[in-house]
Amino acid sequence: MIYLVPALFLLFFIGVPIAYALGFTSIAALWLTDPDLLINVPRRIFRGVDNFALIAIPLFIMAGEIMSKGGISARLIRFAQTLVGHLPAGLAMVVVLASAFFSAVTGSAIATAAAIGGMLIPAMKEHGYDVRFSASLVATSGILGPIIPPSIFMVLYGVIANASIADLFVAGVAPGVLIALGLLAYCYYIGKKHQYQGQERRASAREVAIGLKDALLALLMPAIMVGGILSGVFTATESGVVAIVYALLIGLFVYRELKLKDLADILLNTAKISAAIIFLIGSAALFTWLLSYHRVPEQLIELLGPIAENKLLLLLVINLLLLVAGTFIDAISALMIFTPLLLPLATAVGIDPVHLGIIMAVNVSIGQVTPPVGVCLFVTSSIAKIKVSQMLVFVWPKVAILLAVLFLVTYVPQISLFLPDVLSGWTQ
Repeated sequence: MIYLVPALFLLFFIGVPIAYALGFTSIAALWLTDPDLLINVPRRIFRGVDNFALIAIPLFIMAGEIMSKGGISARLIRFAQTLVGHLPAGLAMVVVLASAFFSAVTGSAIATAAAIGGMLIPAMKEHGYDVRFSASLVATSGILGPIIPPSIFMVLYGVIANASIADLFVAGVAPGVLIALGLLAYCYYIGKKHQYQGQERRASAREVAIGLKDALLALLMPAIMVGGILSGVFTATESGVVAIVYALLIGLFVYRELKLKDLADILLNTAKISAAIIFLIGSAALFTWLLSYHRVPEQLIELLGPIAENKLLLLLVINLLLLVAGTFIDAISALMIFTPLLLPLATAVGIDPVHLGIIMAVNVSIGQVTPPVGVCLFVTSSIAKIKVSQMLVFVWPKVAILLAVLFLVTYVPQISLFLPDVLSGWTQ
């Protein structure tokens, strides 16, 4: 049954959608090996989606959609500008900081790249920045969505791996901050090298306070969600409801940029995205059961031999596999396919499931800015009106920064696990 995985990838490469490929591969394998088991297919698919925690997916998506349309991007950008706008390449630094803020609010790399890019790529062009640099920076900064909490990726991984979603949320903070700091340092270097000047004067304390006041309500949403989960006030699923109510109140009555007529589009987009993800989860559940039934993870351990027994080598293989896969398939699909394969291998050598989740999140995030399927590159290239190929020379230095952070996160587990360990000690 080890041939299941290459058969699956063959379907990917000929263009079969991921959910269909998972389903077709599983049903074909059952038909060829044990047709009597086909009766289990509907039950296994239903069991895969019959999980209360998965309700968080449409809730998180809807909260992000509401906040995206509720006028927060301009406020976050203004606040970021008061903090770093005066530094060399200040506008580029604003992109990184605003993207980090926006990612925490929406949890979506694509939404972040579209919202921040739509406002700042034209502004950077007016200030003399190379449009290729601007587009590549917005794309790379947008990948913080799956890493910085709250994150749909973390919710799904927590369900599949039976890991604490609260721990995953907290574990993503330090890697997200490291990526943001790395990109800020790169912007500073580029600003010095190419004489990209910041704004003429540093924002006063009063201006910073005004910017914070305007952005505070948006920034409080992820803090309320994560804080409520950690304190036990509500679960990860219930936090999605809190986020929707909070986002509606902010958008309709405080910022007043969200209109009631916008809710129809928000609900429709939420339904479309959620349905696609749930369909994928059902197909992946069938595939995962088949792998387990035929002991494919155990066969992989035997196939890898000494590598599967060496923690450092196994981590290297996991990273290489995920990096290559991430260039061809999207983040959620990679999560569904590789978690059931990699989790038994990782836990067998003592890798914490939370640590593995963060490694996977960083890997698939890098995949969103690497061709040929780097979705964030396509979003920002369309905004900048350039080809993706024109951006690549400016993308690779930023990818190098992401790889450096990935190396640290992989081989220094405490970067991810320190905060969950500390907070679990406080809550006991």
